[in-house]
Amino acid sequence: MNQDTKFKKPEVIILSLAHLAHDTFSAFLAPLLPLLIDKLGMSLSMAAFLDIIRRIPALFNPLLGILAEKTGIKYFVILTPAITAISMGLVGLANSFTMLFILLFVSGISAALFHVPTPVIVKEASGNKVGLGMSFFMVGGELARTLGPLLVISAVSLWGLEGIYRLIPLGVIASLVLYVKLKNLDVDRSLQKPKEKGDTRKLLLRYWPFFCVIAAFLCFQAAMKSALTLYLPVFLTGQGATLWSAGISLSVLQFFGVIGTFCAGNISDKFGRRNTLIVSSIGSVGAMALFVLTPNIILLAIIGLFLFASGPVLMATFQDTDSNMPTFMNSMYMFINFGVSSILVFALGFMGDWIGLERTYQICVVFAIGSIPMAFLLTRFTHAADGE
Repeated sequence: MNQDTKFKKPEVIILSLAHLAHDTFSAFLAPLLPLLIDKLGMSLSMAAFLDIIRRIPALFNPLLGILAEKTGIKYFVILTPAITAISMGLVGLANSFTMLFILLFVSGISAALFHVPTPVIVKEASGNKVGLGMSFFMVGGELARTLGPLLVISAVSLWGLEGIYRLIPLGVIASLVLYVKLKNLDVDRSLQKPKEKGDTRKLLLRYWPFFCVIAAFLCFQAAMKSALTLYLPVFLTGQGATLWSAGISLSVLQFFGVIGTFCAGNISDKFGRRNTLIVSSIGSVGAMALFVLTPNIILLAIIGLFLFASGPVLMATFQDTDSNMPTFMNSMYMFINFGVSSILVFALGFMGDWIGLERTYQICVVFAIGSIPMAFLLTRFTHAADGE
């Protein structure tokens, strides 16, 4: 098999483990939110700002993408797990909204530095199985969001909210292990070729309809995803559940998200990106509607299976485009994804304060129906932009 088309499993797995190491610490905020709200006397709208501040660095993703086109970024992958672990590990010691704000902003910068270039390296290592490669990579992130809540809730049980800083060495050790594993791998291969050149303005003009459809799809889906991933512990504890029960429910959602993420990329390689997105959209909306009517952990598992399946498919769709600047294209995906999510998470926080989280969840279900027609449109605009 041609070297360029061969699926390099060891490299893909290492990059997936890097994703796991980094995002485990990023997953601390949601399960800690009920405690932070109580400690600092925050409203849901203020809590929404905490998630938004983590996303603000994503506004610079296109610039980071251009930077990554010009320089090797292996050490971004290595260092960011330690940086994120330090910033998130100190969250429990924050005694003001401002301190919390700064710590989460630092973690957001670290996340942006990790997530923009790494999928392009994964694409290079995946050969002609880009969907499968993205699934491996996304599984690392989704598994982190399964383990992260369990890890931090366990730490809170042992040491209290202020004691979670004791988890910081785990992130530092992860970075040291990644250094040992990645220092001799040519993971910067894709960026050490003749530098990718292109007119970003022309690229934006060429793909703006595609970007608009992606933004619309993510907008409709982000309401449901933000309601579940950020506010689920607050929603469940508000209904009388314990913090442990809420944390386990979030982990169940994310665990089945791992399964959906892993399967979706490979399925999309065989049956098409659009078809996979359509099925995942219908499944997630239907399961969410049932969960709103009768909240239970089985429905959360079904939601996770379908809701997170779109992640690797969308990333693979961006890498499928006929562009000679794949890193910049990935940065545009991250920019759109985090930008749209930031708007929706604040809107949900405001609505939660205004009409309550239960009614907000009901509205999210109706709103998320819009993701289904957007999935039908997606491939059409991809082909149009590529001149097919």
